[in-house]
Amino acid sequence: MSVAPGSIRDSIINYLAAVDGDATASEITAAVTLQLGGVSPSSVRSYLNLNVPKVFARTGRGKYRLQGVLEEANVHHMNLEPAVRNGKATLFHADCFEWLSAREANSIQAVVTDPPYGIIEYTEKEMAKLRSGKGGVWRVPPSFDGHRRAPLPRFTVLNDAELVQLYAFFRRLGTNLARVVVPGGNVVVASNPLLSHLVASAMEESGLEMRGYLARLTMTMRGGDRPKNAHEEFSGVSVMPRSQWEPWVVLRKPVEGRVQDNLRKWKTGGFRRPSDERPFGDVIRSNPTSKAEKTMAPHPSLKPQDFLRQVVLASLPLGEGVVLDPFAGSGSTLAAANAVGYRSIGVEADPKFVRLADDAIPKLSRLKLDRPTAI
Repeated sequence: MSVAPGSIRDSIINYLAAVDGDATASEITAAVTLQLGGVSPSSVRSYLNLNVPKVFARTGRGKYRLQGVLEEANVHHMNLEPAVRNGKATLFHADCFEWLSAREANSIQAVVTDPPYGIIEYTEKEMAKLRSGKGGVWRVPPSFDGHRRAPLPRFTVLNDAELVQLYAFFRRLGTNLARVVVPGGNVVVASNPLLSHLVASAMEESGLEMRGYLARLTMTMRGGDRPKNAHEEFSGVSVMPRSQWEPWVVLRKPVEGRVQDNLRKWKTGGFRRPSDERPFGDVIRSNPTSKAEKTMAPHPSLKPQDFLRQVVLASLPLGEGVVLDPFAGSGSTLAAANAVGYRSIGVEADPKFVRLADDAIPKLSRLKLDRPTAI
């Protein structure tokens, strides 16, 4: 099979950039093959060997990593000065991987985040389609009972190559977080039923401990549909179960010694209880994000404050430290931290969302809930 000139090069560089570390020639070949189809392993090895040390560094027998950074066009340059400050929240306009690489080790006590899942749906191309109403990788459900439905990413359209990239993306994220989070620090990551196993596996491989899942019980528009273009013929069939929950992967940086020792030294190692009588649970009932919140922060994957405040409050077992959201979006996690009295840091690469967060954080922070979160 013939491939376009430069496609093998681009595929290798993109994969190693996503991994943000070294990989074997076999792993690189497998990733390139998934993306391009049938590619000769000798072609991959030849390109790697011919471009050492200019492009790649050989880190061991048959193992390579990128030598330096990607092209300027593919890099968000980091601004070390905060773009937004509100209450106890600080937001940086930066690529999260660059920001994390510059952050001091063992300086963050908890992470609560909702990442961009396909590394696809938040690209300029797909966001432009979403904003114009054309959908693209976003599913734009029809109106129902007079209400316009919020768009949802089509996770079922990810191909094998994109899933490899997604796995590498979360392995890279886990590696970076494992360095900056203190021992015992919680890392709570929003996911979905189709991809949560990949997220958990990739981040556990990076050195974080898997600690289970939080189940956000909420009805979504995912699943339950009849077969496409055959809905009348198979009217009694749903292709997938209708999703009624959202998994959040729960990980932890390994503790030093016993949990009690870690709590004394690092103030981390567990979850804060909502009350003396009740422990923090892994099932949280949650309504869809309200119209009022969506008006304050019109972000396509906005999570409700009622849910976020419960998770953020629990993430610091002694109520001490900093909560990080490396994919801050509209700043809803930072607003939740403000509401429960915690310090927080957010990082967001898209300038449109940074501007949105500047306006949304104070509004969401002040939002009164029917069931106030205990502080």
